Amino acid sequence: MPETIPEDALDLVDEPNIGVVVTIMEDGMPQPTPVWIDRDGGEIVFNTAKGRVKHRNMLRDKRVALSVLDPENPYRYLQVRGTVAMTDDPDNAGIHAMARKYLGTDYPWLREGEERVNVRLTPTDVQYAPPRG
Repeated sequence: MPETIPEDALDLVDEPNIGVVVTIMEDGMPQPTPVWIDRDGGEIVFNTAKGRVKHRNMLRDKRVALSVLDPENPYRYLQVRGTVAMTDDPDNAGIHAMARKYLGTDYPWLREGEERVNVRLTPTDVQYAPPRG
């Protein structure tokens, strides 16, 4: 059953903060990767190239975890666990939208022949550490 990200934690995803997505390697070990993140309703979205380690891991095991820290207060953070669904990004609209959020321009590092996918993380467990003080 999907879980909701608290309203006062949404800025952590909406602002250009780097998230760390953790996928599961074939041997069961966790594999963390920094990613650009955004939100579509209650789901967190990110983008990756086909064939990368996280892509291969998510093809095999849809369970992931993601965390994002408040850059002004690292004791304030959001952690989301859930499952992912991936769809092709044939015109690179997803990665260009992410780049505009983080860089202010289209994604400048596309490689010849690179195929990208949009990833949607549906939260099943959400933990939020609000500001202390």
